[in-house]
Formats: sequence, structure tokens, C-alpha cells
Amino acid sequence: MVLQLIRHGSAVKKDASVSAAVRQDNDRVVETSIPARLDDLRWSGFHTRVVLALGITWILDGLEVTLAGALSGALKESPTLRFSNLDVGFANSAYLAGAVLGALGFGWLTDRIGRKKLFFITLAVYLTATAATALSWSVGSYALFRFLTGAGIGGEYTAINSTIQELVPARYRGWTDLVINGSFWIGAALGATSAIVLLDPALIGPDLGWRLAYLTGAGLGLVVFVMRMWIPESPRWLMIHGRPEQAHAIVDEIERSAKGHVVENEARAALPKIKLRMRSHTPLREVARTLLTTYRQRSLVGLVLMIAQAFFYNAIFFTFALVLTDFFGIPAIQVVWYILPFAAGNFLGPLLLGRLFDTLGRRTMITVTYGVSGVLLALSGYLFSIGALTAQTQTIAWMVIFFFASPAASAAYLTVSETFPLEVRALAIALFYAIGTGIGGVAGPALFGALIDTGSRTSVFVGYLFGAALMVVAAAVAWRYAIAAERKSLESVARPLAFVE
Repeated sequence: MVLQLIRHGSAVKKDASVSAAVRQDNDRVVETSIPARLDDLRWSGFHTRVVLALGITWILDGLEVTLAGALSGALKESPTLRFSNLDVGFANSAYLAGAVLGALGFGWLTDRIGRKKLFFITLAVYLTATAATALSWSVGSYALFRFLTGAGIGGEYTAINSTIQELVPARYRGWTDLVINGSFWIGAALGATSAIVLLDPALIGPDLGWRLAYLTGAGLGLVVFVMRMWIPESPRWLMIHGRPEQAHAIVDEIERSAKGHVVENEARAALPKIKLRMRSHTPLREVARTLLTTYRQRSLVGLVLMIAQAFFYNAIFFTFALVLTDFFGIPAIQVVWYILPFAAGNFLGPLLLGRLFDTLGRRTMITVTYGVSGVLLALSGYLFSIGALTAQTQTIAWMVIFFFASPAASAAYLTVSETFPLEVRALAIALFYAIGTGIGGVAGPALFGALIDTGSRTSVFVGYLFGAALMVVAAAVAWRYAIAAERKSLESVARPLAFVE
């Protein structure tokens, strides 16, 4: 321990931006300006690389989910697998269960061993499982590999959203988070167009096209693996976990990339500092106390936003093909063309409205996007119930609705990831994602599937009204209780548990 303290003290003395007080007991306290230095940066090539390296993962997720839906017919026609409708549903449920459990398990590890390590672990799980899915030989093997694929993607949610918050300057944090999460829909569009080619029986055999689709996803994942090399470990995480020298070296390099030089000591001295007591990990009892007691109100806001958007999204996205085929008579093979405008609205919303989350503010924009989404769904649902819409106008209506709903959904992740302390951030994202998906994500498609099976437009309209009501309630909760975190440092929004007065 004495050698460790001496080594730590030497490292701190070498870096003029840190003044550390090393206690003679087991606690080590360091004073640092790292959060202020990161927030002081202007947008640079480094931040662009972060967006590309993280956004492409969401593209893969969109590709994965869309292909899985489009491939259901091919799996039923496969001479090897010969899936039934029950088998398809079971495999999709396995993917969802994997995503929930993966988020929880990898979320805990993300807070414990770091963001960067989890980047590669979760991506390796995704790559291996996706490639293995292409080699499936039975219902059981396919469901197992889909479960593991979901686990990898679920883990990505926690590591990526944590990293966005901790590397991107406060003034850009909202827009960046929304755009990266919204890039899911670029993948959805790619999945839809890929399915048109890969599932064409005139081009590729029925038992080969779906296998090539999954191998394509694994191949793209290898590109992501290389791009992940661009992203360093979170300096904020390193500071708390006893590695200040490495943290400052990373920030020096980011500043050099952004400004062409390392910030001088005099300039650093003018930036605000905080004192942190280093720790190896955060006990689960402290995590529970933080979420259930200290930040109970924020936890309730996060849950309401997550559950509302999960029900809203999954209910419509996983059943809109059934609406097109059952009520508008669109052939199943043509449904993929309707995904393209749907995906366009979902991506353009975060891209064009994201800046307003950093200027007009979180509470205002969360309230507006959730509220407008709910009202528009109720209105379009009424027009659907009276037969006033065609397949084309219904799709346009969905495109407009999700122009607002997409930034609303991403704002749920933004809210959870920036309003809790660094030590519990990833696990908080995982918990709220798991609960929101478990309640809203599972109940939504099941309810709407049953309503569509009735063949009654009025019954489906009732389902739309329920989803709309959830979004309006979430809007009211956000307006009353959401935190105005725009353009503020993470440490001022939620003080680290390691903070020292």
C-alpha cells in the first residue's frame, strides 16, 4: 500500500492540472478539473469520431431488428428450419429476453470495470452470436443465438449511453445523444432494402438468403470493432477509480485534437475543480439507496418516460405490418417498402429537433415531443377507425408521428443517463431499460396483436388511444418533474457519490 501511495503521489505531481491530497489511510482524495476541461471543448474531429463509432452500433441494431422481422417468412420456408408462427414468436422473445438480461449484467460491469472494456466485450458477444445465428440448424439453436445476440445489444445500450454523456461537452450532449440513438433507423432502412434483395427467390435460395443476412450483420460488426479503437476510456470514470494519470493523459490528447495544443496550466487554473475520493467499486446497497432514496423522484420520472415510449414504439413498430396487410390489403412482400418513409421520420426527428434539447431545454422539449406524439396518434387513430386513411396516408401519418416520437424515446435514455451519478449511471440505464422494455415493450405488441386479430378498426383505435394517453401522461410528468440538465456539467446535475466537500 505504501508503494501504491508513493506511485500515485508521483503521478499527480507530474500533472500540473491536479492537486492531490493523499491521506495516510486507505482513502485517496484528488482535486481535478477534468469535467470542466471536457465541457470547455468545442466540437472537434474527436467528437465526430465518437459519434461515428457509437452511432454505427445503433445502425447495426436497427439492421438486426428489421431483418429479424423481414426474415420470418424465409425462416418458415427454410427447408432446414421450417419455423411455425409460434417458433418465430419464441425466437423474437428470446432476443428481447437476452437484451434485457444483457443490459442488466453488462450494465453492472460497465460501472465496475469501465466503459471501454465493455465496448469490446459486448461487441464480441454480438459478433459471435450473429455469425452463429447464420449457422442455426434448429429452432433451439436459432433461439439460443438470438438470445445471445440480444444480450450483446442490450449491453451496448448501457456502455454507449454512458460514454456519450461522459465524453461529449455539455453544450452538445442532448443533440449528440439523440442523433446517435436515432441512427437506429438508418439501420432499419438498410435492413428493409437488404431484405428485398436477400429474400428474392429469383436471386438467392430460400435457405441461403436469411443466412447471408446475418453474416452481413456480423461482417459490419467487424468494422465497428476497428472503429471502437478511436474511443478512449472515460476520464471521469478513471479519476474515480484511482487512475488519475491515465485520465489526464487522455484529456490532454483530446485537447490536442480539439485545439491543436494542450491547455496551459494558467488556463486550467481558471476552470472549476472538484474533489473526489477514489474507490475501486460502488456497493450495490449504495446503488439501491441512490436510486430508491436519494434520487427517488428522478427514478420515477425515468420509469414513466421509459415505459411510455417502450409501449408506444413497440406496439406500433412490431404490428404496423399487420395493419398494412390486414386492413389495407398490402401484400407481405411489399411491406418493406413502407418501412423506408417510417424510418426516415424516425431519423429526421432527432436530427432536426435535437439541437432544441440543448437550447430550449430538456423539460420543454421532452414535454413537447411526448405530448405531440400522443395527440397525433390519437388523431390518426380516429381517422383510421372511420376508414379515412389509405395505406399511403397512414404511412405518412406514422412518419409525422414518429418525427416527434423518436426524439421523445431517445430523450428517455438521455434523461436516465445524465441525471444520476457517474458511479451508478450505466446500471441505472440498464434497470430502466429492462423495466420499460419488460412492461411496455412486451405488453404493447401482445395487446395490439390481439386487437388487430379482432378485425375491428375500433378495437385498434382503443389501443392507439391507450398508447396516446401514456405519452400525454409522460409529457405532464416531464413538465412537472424533469431536470433542466441542458448545457450543465454532469457533476452539477448529479454530484458523484465520490464527491468530497
